[in-house]
Amino acid sequence: MNVSIIAIGDELLIGQVIDTNSGDIARMLNPVGWKVNDVQVIGDNADEIHRAIDRAFAVSDVVLTTGGLGPTKDDITKSVLCQYFGGELYENLEVLENVKEVVSKRGIKLNDLTASQAIVPSSCRVIQNLVGTAPLMWFEKEGKVLVSMPGVPFETRQMFRDEVLPQLLEKFHSNIAIEHRTLLVINYTESALATKIAEWEDALPPHLHLAYLPKPGLIRLRLDGTHHDKTFINDELNRYHRQLIDMLGDDILFTEDRSVEEILLHYLNETNLTVSTAESCTGGNIAHLITSVAGSSSSFMGSVVAYSNEVKHRVLGVNDETLLQHGAVSIATVEEMAQGVCTTIGTDCAIVTSGIAGPGGGTAEKPVGTVCIAVKTPQAIASDTFHFPGNRSRVIDRASTTAIIMLINQLKKLKR
Repeated sequence: MNVSIIAIGDELLIGQVIDTNSGDIARMLNPVGWKVNDVQVIGDNADEIHRAIDRAFAVSDVVLTTGGLGPTKDDITKSVLCQYFGGELYENLEVLENVKEVVSKRGIKLNDLTASQAIVPSSCRVIQNLVGTAPLMWFEKEGKVLVSMPGVPFETRQMFRDEVLPQLLEKFHSNIAIEHRTLLVINYTESALATKIAEWEDALPPHLHLAYLPKPGLIRLRLDGTHHDKTFINDELNRYHRQLIDMLGDDILFTEDRSVEEILLHYLNETNLTVSTAESCTGGNIAHLITSVAGSSSSFMGSVVAYSNEVKHRVLGVNDETLLQHGAVSIATVEEMAQGVCTTIGTDCAIVTSGIAGPGGGTAEKPVGTVCIAVKTPQAIASDTFHFPGNRSRVIDRASTTAIIMLINQLKKLKR
């Protein structure tokens, strides 16, 4: 099934707001085998919206719009859709009751502008917004569908996942089975990995397709299968998935599509170990990543953001001589920080970073992007020095991912 997405809003065109809805929608469509043909970003202009819908319907059976549904005068999508599909605007009492309920839960007073969200085109079927005030609207024309959704990302994400996508799948039912298998691969660049498995990839049957999805520090290999026989395609995917595992061996971080923080917690739970972090240049980002996973409290005990040398010494017990002789960004320092945070917080394992994230602070010996990382398990401390390219945020992201992967690799060794 072909899908077009139209993101509406002047704020998107001037860069005041970034369109994250299109990416969220595409990620939810991909597993069911639906293809996003195009994404248009347009302003709050009636003629532009009308032309964008025409262009979208020319190439897709399903059009999804986000934004332009607010209660203010600049949000005109609702009236344009009424003109496009016919009918008239009217006050939908069920929508009004939903708006009142949402506003009441937020503890704010309903005003006339917010109440006007209940005015919808008579040509649409309303899908009640369970997490916001702007209703979703389902339009049909000549066998094709347009669904208008709010621009607030969390509203669009939840409502598309829970309401819109299931209804689209029911209307455009297909007997084709679409299945996926994923591997997370480390220690390779994308080109090096493609070269490594080129012969295997060239021999894939037509009902299988391999996608490379690189992220900082790792590559997601996703093997997609499409066939009318679900049992057959699952057997095929399992067989070729196993072949990849055999080929790549220890360079496989995990055999399912999980975030590195989820994988870390998986191995901590399996080994019944706890972890803490001591972070300098990453400023608590690793702790943030780990605690973003539900249930992390069973393994993650706490963190020390040891940004200054004084905190490294006073809280984590790093020797003054170590800091004086080797500096804060050194293997000697991060190894002592690892031991210190385990003692201070009382954990079995630790993840530690100290580096120069930039844009200033670098030297010829230790340029911007230099990061020392140490990880500790009950058996050993592993450490290394890295040089990450990019700006400050990229260095922090790469350092955080690399540090978590280092501890995962050490935990995997404990299981052997």
